[in-house]
Amino acid sequence: MTRPIRVLVAKPGLDGHDRGAKVVAAALRDAGMEVIYTGLHQTPEMIATAAVQEDVDVVGLSILSGAHMTLFPRVRDLLAEAGRDDILLTGGGIIPREDMEALQAHGGIGTLFGPGTSTQDLIDYIRAWFAEHHPEERQADAGAGK
Repeated sequence: MTRPIRVLVAKPGLDGHDRGAKVVAAALRDAGMEVIYTGLHQTPEMIATAAVQEDVDVVGLSILSGAHMTLFPRVRDLLAEAGRDDILLTGGGIIPREDMEALQAHGGIGTLFGPGTSTQDLIDYIRAWFAEHHPEERQADAGAGK
């Protein structure tokens, strides 16, 4: 079966800056992934519900508000409660390195990315994760964007 990787890009909380999330969404789309962008001011519950309804492979959170230590674990827990702990939870924003390490150490949260990260690094990370976790599925977007 050949299918594109499905990614939900979300802006949780009160943060009103979504330029970076839109750049990431466009880069993933240009790389051949199906991208759902939920827009600003999403609650963790809204994000988890959308991820389940859209049957995504990846949820990417863009957080600039400083609430990352609460929002990432909450979305992770809601996905697990919905039986979808198979979804990659990743993201980025203004997150201190020590907080990135602490979030990843708890499990269920993938690599997190900071300002200045190349969108190609994110694309490569998602593709590698998908290939590892879905070896039976060949990616429709495997050569796109190169």
